Amino acid sequence: MKNILPILTLLFSVALTAQEKMSFSLDEAIRFALEHNRTVLNAENDIEIAKKEKWETTSTGLPQIDVAVDYQHNLKQQLSLIPAEIFGGEPGTFEEVAFGTKQNVSAVATLRQKIFDGSYIVGLQSAKVYLEISKNAKHKTDLDIKKAVIDAYGNVLLAEENIDILEKNKEILEKNVYETQKTFENGLEEEESVEQLQITLAGVESNLQNNIRLREIAYKMFNITIGAEIDTEVNLTDDLDELAVKNTVPGLAEQSFSIANNIDYKIAANNKRSQELLLKYEKSKALPTLDAFINGGYQAYSNSFTFLESDQQWLGSSLIGVSLNVPIFSSLGRSAATQRMKVELEKAKNNLKETEQQLHLELQQARSDYQFALEQYRNKKKSLELAERIEHKNQVKFSEGMATSFELRQAQEQLYTAQQEYLQSMLDIINTKTELEIVLHNVNE
Repeated sequence: MKNILPILTLLFSVALTAQEKMSFSLDEAIRFALEHNRTVLNAENDIEIAKKEKWETTSTGLPQIDVAVDYQHNLKQQLSLIPAEIFGGEPGTFEEVAFGTKQNVSAVATLRQKIFDGSYIVGLQSAKVYLEISKNAKHKTDLDIKKAVIDAYGNVLLAEENIDILEKNKEILEKNVYETQKTFENGLEEEESVEQLQITLAGVESNLQNNIRLREIAYKMFNITIGAEIDTEVNLTDDLDELAVKNTVPGLAEQSFSIANNIDYKIAANNKRSQELLLKYEKSKALPTLDAFINGGYQAYSNSFTFLESDQQWLGSSLIGVSLNVPIFSSLGRSAATQRMKVELEKAKNNLKETEQQLHLELQQARSDYQFALEQYRNKKKSLELAERIEHKNQVKFSEGMATSFELRQAQEQLYTAQQEYLQSMLDIINTKTELEIVLHNVNE
């Protein structure tokens, strides 16, 4: 029995570790983020809040019922003076008399209903627009999170690819240094050749260690972006080169553009609509309001607390009525508020127009960036192939004594630069395609 408990503990620990490790393709990472990212969850909560506020506004125009129960106990009753001659006293004198009972209870129920209120009608329209604003904000958040996940996913893949390449470069350089060192010791090579290769090796080793640190940061950033715990162990199943090929869509840059579908335009249009309703609300304050009400209640009176007894007398009453409120003069306060809202509406119209122009410019820029990324990817791929051939030739020449270590180092540095630029060109295709799709509203919902 003593041996079973440690084994079970170990098995539980292994199972827990296995559960914490997660694998994601890029699409899976995006779906996970849209369900677990904290910013997305808050945007969903904002929609729920808007729905509740919409009903809260609606309910103010529906019947309202209030019940009021009052109990009064006069510790000392108020006295009134009446002529004493009423009770047979002398004319000109007065007697102190207490009217009413020491205690009384009243219970009244009131039903109120709006008949006309201009601000209520505007309020209903505003609540609907507010809900649309919340939904658009959620859509905008989803797009931002998709973009952030793609960026974070790509950074992890880039770090992994960099590390793989740097480790291979390091292995080749270590072999070069070793062979050159042996050649130098045999007197067939200059010491400078060894030193040149050692300088290159030191640079590669430093870059490798830096990328290892960056990889750890990239994984943590990815976890935060998708809404997972920061130290969760994850495995990314997509390959950077495969994603670059998948995101190479030559005809995408020529796709038609409908500005009305763009989320930034929708948000700006909603802002204009909001200002229109605020102006309408200020104008509605000058309209009369009409409410109806009906109530009924009972009162009971006693000099002692007998209100719970069956023979207590209760007196009933009820009434029905309407209440009309007509605004007459506000010292030009309503006029000033209306004029202010007109200015705010003009600002919203200007912002909408500016957003429209900015989006056309963003579209042109996004198309250009994507086209450039496609061109750079092809060019960098060719450059890498050339750099690999040049470096290989210099390796052969150096081993045969036909090239100096400086020439080999130059070829190696050129190769390392080409490798980095090629990896970056793949990442640029993925990111610029996302930017273009967002402007075109061509991102899968």
